[in-house]
Amino acid sequence: MRHMGRVAAAAAGTAVVAVLISGCGSGGEGASGAPVAVSETPTDDPTSWEELFPTEDPPPTEDPLPTEGEEPVDPDVTGPAAELDALAAQKGWEYDDDMYDSPSALVTRVCEELPTSEKDGRSPAQWLAEGTSFWDDGKQILLAGVPKLCPKWTDAVKAAASGKYDRWFGNGTYAVSSKPAEAQQVIPPGTYRSEGSTANCYWVRTTESGDPIDSQFATSPRKVTVTIRSSDGQFTSEGCAVWKPVK
Repeated sequence: MRHMGRVAAAAAGTAVVAVLISGCGSGGEGASGAPVAVSETPTDDPTSWEELFPTEDPPPTEDPLPTEGEEPVDPDVTGPAAELDALAAQKGWEYDDDMYDSPSALVTRVCEELPTSEKDGRSPAQWLAEGTSFWDDGKQILLAGVPKLCPKWTDAVKAAASGKYDRWFGNGTYAVSSKPAEAQQVIPPGTYRSEGSTANCYWVRTTESGDPIDSQFATSPRKVTVTIRSSDGQFTSEGCAVWKPVK
């Protein structure tokens, strides 16, 4: 099209020159001997094709195709989850593949449920250690995966693995003991505090035979503290918030 514009402009310029020459040779009445100024017509059209016919769609902005010899990056096979799955495969760690598609899926589920541990009446490390997945290879998967997929819980998973962590206690009846017991909930001696708004909080310390030693009933308490002694037999609470050890 630009070539056609140049041809048309050149033809127009030739026609003007021809008319001027014809006028000078005709000897007409309007002719004077003075030279006539002739404006030259530009031979190039300054209007570009894009200005005459703008495109509706902007130029593509996608990432360029990989160069020769460069493999495209697949997001499904990179990142922390893929690294964990590759490590588990390398180590031969087994997991419950009936419940989870991959080791990273197991860790992702644990990361999603960890914030609810306090509602269950347990500290995060306690919730992990007492969970069904924190055994054998599952423990190794969580130790390797939690720092990758939910690093805020790294300290909790390390504490759970070491066995040194705070134990919290919800409502119920506990035998007073510093050692775990089979088929029985136990609470170690110590001072505990329950904080949070509750309608009615009742607790009682009893002897091994069940005789009351001390008790308290509080209506809408914000904070309740109790000291459980090694000589106590049982501790029972109802309607209270989570009991946490006082340090």
